[in-house]
Order: sequence, then structure tokens, then C-alpha cells
Amino acid sequence: MSSTSTPVDAYLTALGKALPGPRRRKADLLAEARDHLVDATEAFEADGLDRDEAEREAVADFGELSDVVPGYRADLAVSQSRRTAMMLFLALIIQPIVWQEGVWSWNQDPATPNPVNEFLQSFVRTVGMFAIAGAVVAVIAAGIGLRNAFVRQHLTRVTAVFALVSAVVISLIGVAMSATGGRTPDLPAFGVVGAFVVLPLAFVGLQAGRCLRLARA
Repeated sequence: MSSTSTPVDAYLTALGKALPGPRRRKADLLAEARDHLVDATEAFEADGLDRDEAEREAVADFGELSDVVPGYRADLAVSQSRRTAMMLFLALIIQPIVWQEGVWSWNQDPATPNPVNEFLQSFVRTVGMFAIAGAVVAVIAAGIGLRNAFVRQHLTRVTAVFALVSAVVISLIGVAMSATGGRTPDLPAFGVVGAFVVLPLAFVGLQAGRCLRLARA
């Protein structure tokens, strides 16, 4: 049994294909568009048009994809910015546990203090606090960006670059600390850093990359 695509279904399918970004927010936007088109269709039917004609009029009234898609993409970009900032915050909020002195083999007090490691410990705390604060600001800005055109225009790219830089810098510091903090750098040391620092921040970098793609869209 074959099914015939209606004008509304065809329009929504094309709209969905043109919209990258967070799936949940995308689904919400498509559901809102469908509701609007259904209401418009019913209004045109009440004016005497048949169902097919009413749907075509509703689609025409909703707008060409070239006019509608940019606004939806801007909304999705803000949502992706918020997701990226939240992922950065969550990845960094666990770092005090990772860096807690005396817990991990690579973070024991060495027989001979290593000035490089001492500098890195101080540096990572500063960078981490700055990155956490920036992530919180980005989450707040994402809420504002849904209502403010200026914030919405610049938020995605700024959040993406900030998250990428934070992820790369903190990952490199983590690897360097694992190599300089203990008596002997060993496999478990790098395993801890890989699991609790590099891997979460690599996921942040992936989200930031999606932000940049939306910013260029």
C-alpha cells in the first residue's frame, strides 16, 4: 500500500532536511511548524477550499524555505551553543576530583618537587575557573539569545571558539601534569587523564564543531 505525501508533509520533510542541530529542539520546531500549518489549513478549508488546496495555501502562506530556514537555524544554533556550554561545564566541574592531591598515582608528592608540575597545577586551576565561569555565562547568554538578535548573532561562534580553546588547553595541561606529577609516569596515570579529562573534553570539542557548522550555515 503506497501513501501519498501531502503538501504539508512534503514541506515539513524538506524543512527537516534543511535544519541541522540538536534533535530535540529540531523536533520541537518542526512540531510547532506542523501545528501552525494544520491550523492554517483548517482556516482555509473553512473558507471553502478543499483539503489539498488548503494545504497548498497554508504552505505558501508559511513562506519559502529560503526565507524560513535561516530563522530556524539561528534558533538551533543558540540551542547548540547552550548544549556545548553545558558539556564544557560538566566536563570541568569534575576536574577538582581528578586533580585532588594524593588520590592518583601520578598526583602523589614526589620525592623531589617538580617546578613544572607546580606551575601546571596553579595554571590549570586558573584556566579551569575561567573556563567554568565562561561556560556559565554562555548558558545564560543562550537564554538571552533566544530573545535578543545581537546576542543570537554572535553567541554560537564565540561559544564554539571558547569551548574549543578551553578543551584543547586543559587537555594538554592534563597530559603534561600526568607526565610530571608523580614519581614515575605510568599507564594508569595517562588512563586517568584520558578517561576523565581528554575524553570528556573531546566530546566538548565535537559539540563545539557542530556550533561552528551552524554558525557558517
